[in-house]
Amino acid sequence: MPVFTRQQTIDAPIEKVFATVSNLETFEEWNPTIRTARRLDEGEIGEGSQFEFQIRGVGRTVQRLEEFEKNQQVRLVPQNGPVAGGHRFVMTSEGGGTRIDHELEMRPNGFFKLFSPVMSKMGEKNLRDTADALQEYLET
Repeated sequence: MPVFTRQQTIDAPIEKVFATVSNLETFEEWNPTIRTARRLDEGEIGEGSQFEFQIRGVGRTVQRLEEFEKNQQVRLVPQNGPVAGGHRFVMTSEGGGTRIDHELEMRPNGFFKLFSPVMSKMGEKNLRDTADALQEYLET
């Protein structure tokens, strides 16, 4: 499967942007593909923290935070479900704003491999919609 990339600049400080994308419990507030989100563990959010999403059209998946570098980058990695891969957010301060370099990798598992061509279109749309929703949420 291809890797989808997107770059955007959000008019919000890097600390606020990073806090939003690393606390997956808030995704249901702004991300149009997430119906529900809940934390599965306790303690400070960081490397290895796990969350459960109910994703539209996919169902329940457990997501783990990897490549966690505070105010720099984080990667959301699905631990189960029909799709493997992950969504990497790399952040750079730009004045009072934040540039985000997104990288979304979607690799279908099992039966879902049959839907690879459709999933490719879904991945591109999902990344665009997620980036747009994140920007709107943080700038309003």
